[in-house]
Amino acid sequence: MSRAELGPVGIYHRVVVYLLFGILLLPLLGTLIYSISSSWSATIMPSGFTVKWYVELWSDPRFLHSFGQSLLVCVGALILSVVLILPLLFVVHYHFPKLDALMNILILLPFAVPPVVSSVGLLQLYGSGPFAMVGTPWILIGCYFTVALPFMYRAITNNLQAINLRDLMDSAQLLGASTWQAAFLVVLPNLRKGLMVALLLSFSFLFGEFVFANILVGTRYETLQVYLNNMRNSSGHFTSAVVISYFFFVLVLTWAANILNKDKSE
Repeated sequence: MSRAELGPVGIYHRVVVYLLFGILLLPLLGTLIYSISSSWSATIMPSGFTVKWYVELWSDPRFLHSFGQSLLVCVGALILSVVLILPLLFVVHYHFPKLDALMNILILLPFAVPPVVSSVGLLQLYGSGPFAMVGTPWILIGCYFTVALPFMYRAITNNLQAINLRDLMDSAQLLGASTWQAAFLVVLPNLRKGLMVALLLSFSFLFGEFVFANILVGTRYETLQVYLNNMRNSSGHFTSAVVISYFFFVLVLTWAANILNKDKSE
């Protein structure tokens, strides 16, 4: 569309959007430049550029180990969320639709309690006894599961409301499908986009979670954010490389998921 077709109002809106987008990118751009600079202190621009910080980072076994551990607990929590949330949402929306209002309230409870308060309570509950899990990945998977619930629930609920679940189920059953066949073969494929959005939102949030990881496991099961906190007294160039690597990984993952989702829908 040309500028003449857009008109002055359309051009103004685009300028505002691009300006806001540029302002949001400025901190990330500054971090990126600092991560590839050899020295940057009293000058406007760095005195030189280098990739040694990234080489040092990705050759650090401790970083790779913490990166893998973060992936493990995030993926574990998301798998647990999908396994438990999908059947629950199907039952609520198909058999007990009046419970949706109550579920909307209950599902927000993890955000009602600050993570620090929750962590102190979990330390008291699981610090000793038969269910001593403090310092293990299992307690993180459980915590991350509760944190991911609101994202998973809202995204999938919106998708279920958009596809008209009852009509789909009734149509499939009229064609001879059982309830479970209709759920797996008809409803589930239509939830792909909502599920993808829920997984991406949850993963990007959980991968950067720090409070639960730092208090409940710390260095006994060092995740990426705990590693970044422990390396805060090292070179600023090095920590900037950690931040950019984290952002780039989430960006590539989101891009790949969108491409796969688009190919399947086409």
